[in-house]
Amino acid sequence: MTLATLDWASLGPWSEDDFFQLGETPNRIELIDGSLLVSPAPSKRHQHLSLQLAVAFNAAARAGGLVVYEAVNVRLKTNRIVIPDLVVADTDHEGSVVEAGEVKLVCEIVSPSNAVTDRVTKMNLYADAGIQGYLLVERDDSGLLLRMFRLEGEHYVLSAEARSGQVLRLEDPVSLDLEVDRLA
Repeated sequence: MTLATLDWASLGPWSEDDFFQLGETPNRIELIDGSLLVSPAPSKRHQHLSLQLAVAFNAAARAGGLVVYEAVNVRLKTNRIVIPDLVVADTDHEGSVVEAGEVKLVCEIVSPSNAVTDRVTKMNLYADAGIQGYLLVERDDSGLLLRMFRLEGEHYVLSAEARSGQVLRLEDPVSLDLEVDRLA
């Protein structure tokens, strides 16, 4: 593992070459239009939920000729590389980047410290890149809430949602029934 030290005196704009020279870090570092968005590693609860989602999606994705990745680099366009919590894609395992055109669905698990990023910023970036499905997972007073959005034109619209005690039924890009309580 390579551990990068950021030289804050030479801040941006950052290119993709600069970004990839950072190597592996303990933080999630994303490149958005020449700026770096740095987040600490997700909480244990967040990581556990991400794993449960990956396991739930894996068999259905494989049956459809797709693959599931957790926390992989996704190039939305030049100088715009983000790291969704979960990606369902039509791609191979080579390289370190999944291209937006290969992505069928992205999932973000909302953390209190980055709620606006997941609900607004990333949602708009994914829509701009033409990614058809966006699954937003968050906790509310009653437990987990899963909301599935589909791209219509240039924006996402809510197509289904499920709370604790319910099942989120997906047909595209995979056929899957997500039992909300089994994820928690």
